[in-house]
Amino acid sequence: MRVGAAPGGDEGTLPRPRRRRARVPPVAPLPARVLLLGGSAEARALADALVARGLEVTSSLAGRVSRPRLPAGRVRVGGFGGVEGLRAALRAEGWTHVVDATHPFAATMTAHAARATAAEGVPLLRLARPGWSGHPDAGAWRWVEDHDEACVVAGRLGRRPVLTTGRQTLHHYRGWAERPVLVRLVEPPVDPLPGAWTLVLARGPYDVDGETDLLRGHRADVLLTKDSGGAHTAAKLDAARVLGVPVVVVRRPSVPDGVAAVDDVAGAVRWVTGEV
Repeated sequence: MRVGAAPGGDEGTLPRPRRRRARVPPVAPLPARVLLLGGSAEARALADALVARGLEVTSSLAGRVSRPRLPAGRVRVGGFGGVEGLRAALRAEGWTHVVDATHPFAATMTAHAARATAAEGVPLLRLARPGWSGHPDAGAWRWVEDHDEACVVAGRLGRRPVLTTGRQTLHHYRGWAERPVLVRLVEPPVDPLPGAWTLVLARGPYDVDGETDLLRGHRADVLLTKDSGGAHTAAKLDAARVLGVPVVVVRRPSVPDGVAAVDDVAGAVRWVTGEV
């Protein structure tokens, strides 16, 4: 039988030895590098939780507060320069996840984050604490869509309003220049207030007794607020009930279509880490 002949006299070729494939170890996923659009209490808590797990976190603060409470991890202050600036930063920094934990009413930043991350293919999560729609008194409040409507509705309800909607909203209420308005802010306003207005500077959390004294001392007959949610500033709502003061609430903006959203820090941690 010739070399290479198959058994039984049939000619054939010797089988080729099988090549051993080199075993390729599985590629471990890169650790998350998180851009956290912050400024809220939830953002600080999330930064603390992620840094404690060894993740690289960069918190971006708008810079509107002069003495912000700084979170754990890296911190940058200031805007990105719109959608294109944020896109450029995502490419340059290599962030793998973006969590938008800005104030529930930071609609412009939320919209920019949605557009920039979609364009760059970076996952985005919206973290916003629950609003006050579940409050026992929510059904008795006047809910409005924006500050212009709030001004009209509140103007019909009373003459001595307490305004707790933030300094960036004050221009909507300038038509009340002759009314005795009490304005409470965390930071001083950029522009002078009308002479008939009273300014109170204070940072929460607030308590019901203090809020009751504030409303009673001003002889308030209507309270204006935003649906910011959370416990830090909710005491004014209970004080309004105690005194029988009507409340006007500006609804919060909706989350952009297609953006995942959670309302607590634990859910955001699970989203970033992939835990079930």
